[in-house]
Amino acid sequence: MKKLHFLFGSRRTWAWPYVLFLVLFVVLPLLLIFVYAFTTPSGEFTIKNFVQFFETSEAVNTFIYSIAIALLTTVVCLLLGYPAAYIMASAEMKTPAVMAMLFILPMWINFLLRTLATVELFNIFGLPLGEGALIYGMCYDFLPFMIYPIYNTLQKMDRSLIEAAHDLGANKKQVFFKVILPLSKPGIYSGIIMVFMPTVSTFAISELLTHNKITLFGSLIQRAFGEGGLQMWNYGAALSLIMLIIIGLTSFFGNQDEQEAQSVI
Repeated sequence: MKKLHFLFGSRRTWAWPYVLFLVLFVVLPLLLIFVYAFTTPSGEFTIKNFVQFFETSEAVNTFIYSIAIALLTTVVCLLLGYPAAYIMASAEMKTPAVMAMLFILPMWINFLLRTLATVELFNIFGLPLGEGALIYGMCYDFLPFMIYPIYNTLQKMDRSLIEAAHDLGANKKQVFFKVILPLSKPGIYSGIIMVFMPTVSTFAISELLTHNKITLFGSLIQRAFGEGGLQMWNYGAALSLIMLIIIGLTSFFGNQDEQEAQSVI
């Protein structure tokens, strides 16, 4: 009994499966990417993979274009998602639950199927597939990731602060910009990170909604690993590492801004 208690009664014991999962599926793949990025196909150390990226104008332009598309998608999702989250947080009775369910229902379907449905929708209405369809599809797929962090922040907001602002003579506009908006900044930062990170690295959505007419940075990585053969894996790893650095910096500065917002609040 003591041995069983020692094995299953300790919190450390229950943590080992998660540690093993992280090592096998997170740490080890990242180490492999790092090793492949700084080596040649024969295993020799090199930085030519990164030099090749910066010397290839097409790859650099694709990277910059992908960042621009991701930023535009994030801004559109913020402009659409904040009012929706604000309405959900302000509504009474069962309205927030109904609205939340309407946003959740599409997420039950695989995003590739949703993207294919978007392609068919554009075909039905005779709309061209291209940059507009790409932004529309990304906003459609990732809008809930903007809404729910903001909604959760607004829902947990202390309503007495709004009442105090009204008692001090603030009108609705002043209450929103000086009380509600600053209090919702943590949710905004979380939503921006949750939308920006997947959009900057996606490739399937762009390929389907543009018929491969528009290439994003994720598509370059996918082609390096999928179509280039083993000789291109090192270059693909270098591209992946560059993308990981961008995502890591985005997360770091986003968390810093979120912590500053929470400390001010």
